[in-house]
Amino acid sequence: MERVSTDDAERDARVDRHGLSNPLGTIDVAVNRYRLAPGEGFPGGLHAHVDQEEVFYVVEGEATFETLAWWSDADRSSGEPASERGEVTVGEGEAIRFAPGEFQSGRNDSDGDLVALAIGAPRDSEDVRIPLACPECGRGDVRLETGGDEPKLVCPDCGDARVPGACPECGHEDLRVALGEGGRTVVVCQDCGAEFEDPPLRD
Repeated sequence: MERVSTDDAERDARVDRHGLSNPLGTIDVAVNRYRLAPGEGFPGGLHAHVDQEEVFYVVEGEATFETLAWWSDADRSSGEPASERGEVTVGEGEAIRFAPGEFQSGRNDSDGDLVALAIGAPRDSEDVRIPLACPECGRGDVRLETGGDEPKLVCPDCGDARVPGACPECGHEDLRVALGEGGRTVVVCQDCGAEFEDPPLRD
């Protein structure tokens, strides 16, 4: 048996996230505790874990999740999602589950703090997808690979690999995929708010 206080757990400097998996010694499940101020979001943009299911439990406040789900691999390969898109608000004492392959991104749209637990199983996810079309073959999602010197967007079908670039408007490096008007996906700069149909890429 292991026991840990969130105050003693490792804290992420970018967002108020305490990783509980390592101090608890979990083998099969990832556990993180978040405290988000109004306007803040969970790390990353709209993404899916192909090899992991995620559950978010709201301890305090409320979370708003953008969601996008393809019905089949054929839909995903065509680049035309026959999908559910939209927003879901999860209140205090409620939980939401995202199956492997379901895209989601969460944020705090309320006036007060959001405290939530994020639980994923299996513990380590190695296949993270972003809902962007491959420019070579048109597949509707690409794999985000972060293991090298710089992150890459790699098509799981044709293998095309691209390196995301900075915002052309302000040079900021933090760009995320989100749902834009009409439920279409857009790339949004987290600094200046500029939106792009396609991600800026490095040469």
